[in-house]
Amino acid sequence: MTDEHRKPVPVGQMFGAVAEVFDAARPGYAVALVPEVLAYADLRGRPMAEVGAGTGKATVPFAAALARRRTPLVAVEPDARMAEVLRRNTAAYPHVSVEVRGFECWRPEGRRYGLVLAATCWHWFDRDRRWDLVHAALAPGGAVALVWNPQGVRDPRLHARLAEVDARHGVAGSPHADLASVYADTARSWGPGSGWPEGECRSDARFTDLRSVRFHRDRRYDTVRYLDFLATVSAYRALPAARRARALADVARVLDGHGGGIDMDHITDLFLARVAR
Repeated sequence: MTDEHRKPVPVGQMFGAVAEVFDAARPGYAVALVPEVLAYADLRGRPMAEVGAGTGKATVPFAAALARRRTPLVAVEPDARMAEVLRRNTAAYPHVSVEVRGFECWRPEGRRYGLVLAATCWHWFDRDRRWDLVHAALAPGGAVALVWNPQGVRDPRLHARLAEVDARHGVAGSPHADLASVYADTARSWGPGSGWPEGECRSDARFTDLRSVRFHRDRRYDTVRYLDFLATVSAYRALPAARRARALADVARVLDGHGGGIDMDHITDLFLARVAR
């Protein structure tokens, strides 16, 4: 069987093969995210859970913020290879425990949480079950925080050249798919059908106090760092290996011809909701 005709990798195993690169190359979240979420959640000693925790890009800053009071944090990750890196990254925080399982298979086992966090993974979960699963895990008044890291290219000419590369290789939804100028000041600027969870949540009477917050940062990647980043995103991971290699080589040629890197508006978008009491 040729590489081009192999079966696609299951979502839960898509990133484990590049867990170390994922940990090194994936950007983290805005510094202001953690205090914003914790102020809203007002845990008062109640435990926190993170689902789809990956290698700990969000887990570590939350663990550090909760360390003084040793508030328990359960990090749930479906891929054992990602979880191995996650355990290493949280080894300094004894109040963090790691469970290797998918969100849909995870059971709180009678424990109710003050906060459930899902960072750049909500779109992977079962649409028919995810709100039920969150609700079952949260205590009355508990909070759910959903986070993404969209990015936009600052230079329109570079954006156009990278769009040509993506089209040539059948890539959809890459980090450079949008211009920075399409993003407004609020997370609500995601269009209809985009996956932003507010409309879905607003129709569920079990949740209240909905909020959307957007944080902006400037970020520059050199060519090597950006290629490492692309090698860990689903738009590229889903490609057969040979096609992925060709696509990354074409991106490298474009970036090297454009000063050796890419300037982006790096965004952290946050959605918050609370279980009705």
